Amino acid sequence: MDIWSWFTDGVAAFDAWGAGLIGATPWLVLWSIIKILIIALPIIICVAFLTLWERRMIGYMHVRRGPNRVGPGGLLQPFADVFKLLTKEVIVPEKSNKVLYILAPVMTLLPALAAWAVIPFGPETVLANINAGLLYVMAITSLGVYGVIIAGWSSNSKYPFLGAMRASAQMISYELGMGVVLVTVLLVSGTLNMNGIVQGQLSGWFADRGLNFLSWNWLPLLPLFVVYVISIVAETCRHPFDVVEGESEIVAGHMVEYSGMGFAMFFLAEYANMILLSAMASIMFLGGWSSPLDFAPFTWVPGWLWLGLKTFFVVSFFIWFRASFPRYRYDQIMRLGWKIFLPLTGVWFLIVAIWMQTPFNIWK
Repeated sequence: MDIWSWFTDGVAAFDAWGAGLIGATPWLVLWSIIKILIIALPIIICVAFLTLWERRMIGYMHVRRGPNRVGPGGLLQPFADVFKLLTKEVIVPEKSNKVLYILAPVMTLLPALAAWAVIPFGPETVLANINAGLLYVMAITSLGVYGVIIAGWSSNSKYPFLGAMRASAQMISYELGMGVVLVTVLLVSGTLNMNGIVQGQLSGWFADRGLNFLSWNWLPLLPLFVVYVISIVAETCRHPFDVVEGESEIVAGHMVEYSGMGFAMFFLAEYANMILLSAMASIMFLGGWSSPLDFAPFTWVPGWLWLGLKTFFVVSFFIWFRASFPRYRYDQIMRLGWKIFLPLTGVWFLIVAIWMQTPFNIWK
C-alpha cells in the first residue's frame, strides 16, 4: 500500500468516526470546510512565493540579484510584502460607489479560488468530482471580468474607467480563443469531467508502452497548446500584454484608486489566476496528475506533486515572457486575438473533427 492510499483510507475512517460522533449533516459541512481550507491555504501560500520566484527568476535572467535581504536567501520577502500592504492606509474615494468599490476586489479574487473545487490532484483526489467540471471552470473564471469592470466604474474616475474598459475588452477577446481550445479538448476527450480528461490521455500506443508523455494532448494538439499558453498570459493581462497597467500610459489601470488591502487583493487575484490557468493547461495538455513515464521511480511520485511540477513549469513561462519581450501596442494585442488566434483555433478544431472520423483516429 502506497502513502496516498494509506492517507485516503485514514481520511475515510476519520470521516466515519466524525459522522458517528456529531451526526452526519454537521460533520459533512465541517469536513467540506476543512477540505476547502486544505486546498485554499496552500494556493494562497503558493501565490506569495510565486512573487518571490518571479523576482528571483527575472534577476537571474538579467544577471542581477533578486530579493536576498529578508530571511535566509530572501525567503521571507513575500511575508514582508504582505505585512507592508496590510499596514498601509485604505483610502476610499469620496465620490465612489462605496459598496461596489469594496466588492470589486472580492469579485476578482473569489473566482480564481472557487475554480479549484474541480481541479483533480489525483485519480480520486478532488473536492468536487462533477461531470461538468470543465464547464464549471469556464463559467466561474469568466466572472473575474465583472470585478475589473466594477472596480473601474465604482471608482468614479476617468483613468480607472479607461483601464477597466481596456482590460475587459482584452480579457473577453482572448477568452473566445481559449474557449475554442477547451472545446477541442472536450471533443477529443469525450467528457467534461476533469479526471476523465486526464484519464483519456493515459491510453494509446505510447501509453501502452509506458511513454505517457507522448500520449498527452500537447503533441497532437500542439498549435492549440501554444495558443492556450499565450492566451492565458493575455487573459491575466501579464507582460507583454499588460497595456492595461502600462506605467507609461494609464498607471495601474482599473486599480488606480485602490490602496492597501484592496490593491493587494487585485495583486493576489492576478497571481492566483496565473496558477489556476497553468494548472488547467497541465490538465488539458500535459496529463495532469499522471507521471510522464509509467516506470519506477516515476510512479512512486504522488499525483499532486506531478501536477504541481507541471503547473510550475507552465507558470514560469509567464515570467520568461516578462523578462524577454517588449510590450505590445493595444491594437496589436487585439489583432492577435481576433485575426490570428480565433481563426487558427477554429481551423484546428475542424481539422481535429475530421481527423477523428478517419481510420487514423488516435483518440479511440
